[in-house]
Amino acid sequence: MSVTELLSLLRRRGWIVLLTAALAAASAFVFSRLQPVIYESTIVVSVTPSRPDLGLAEASIRLLRNYVSFINTRAFAQKVIDARDLDLTADELLGNVTVDSDESRLIVQIDVRNQNGDLANDIADAWAREFVSWRTSENAKVRREDQVDAAIIDTPRYALYSPRTTINVLAGGILGALIGAVIVFGLEYFAAAYVRTRQDLERGLGLPVLAALPAGADRGPQLAERRRPDEARMAPSR
Repeated sequence: MSVTELLSLLRRRGWIVLLTAALAAASAFVFSRLQPVIYESTIVVSVTPSRPDLGLAEASIRLLRNYVSFINTRAFAQKVIDARDLDLTADELLGNVTVDSDESRLIVQIDVRNQNGDLANDIADAWAREFVSWRTSENAKVRREDQVDAAIIDTPRYALYSPRTTINVLAGGILGALIGAVIVFGLEYFAAAYVRTRQDLERGLGLPVLAALPAGADRGPQLAERRRPDEARMAPSR
């Protein structure tokens, strides 16, 4: 398809792409507005060995995943519920909490999602403090040089988690435009079976069109046939 044909196609059917894009973007906007607003609070806990020993540091890195597994359980969630007197079950709380580790920075990150941003901060802070308290109690069982300390780096902060209205509207508009383009090219594909212009005929046959009959010219023989019986009736009888 040449550039001229593409521009002609956009002039004739471009409104379909614009319409589907607008409808999809509007639908995404309405869908985003109907969703409940959820915030996510994040807190980071540093996990460091008590002395700068390579062996102890390597052991701390390997233990990070074990720490994550330990504090991401129903039993640990229940401790947080009891500490903050939350009106939640352990399973409900765990469903809104994500615990992960970063071995390159020796940290454990705790993300808490809730419709109340301040409550999300409170839960994240309680979770981190319970983790630090657990590590402190574990350190009491070993010598100081073999301890692994945990400390909260900063206070938790919440940010909007969902809905991301702007992203949803942009994604909806792009998807709608793609659907509109598919519809347009589908219409053009089915319309290609019909010859409507001189260019269509030349493109289909690969030959130039030298002449064309004007509209209505093919009715000449039919009109001639109709005149002959009338002329016979008007002829004088002998």
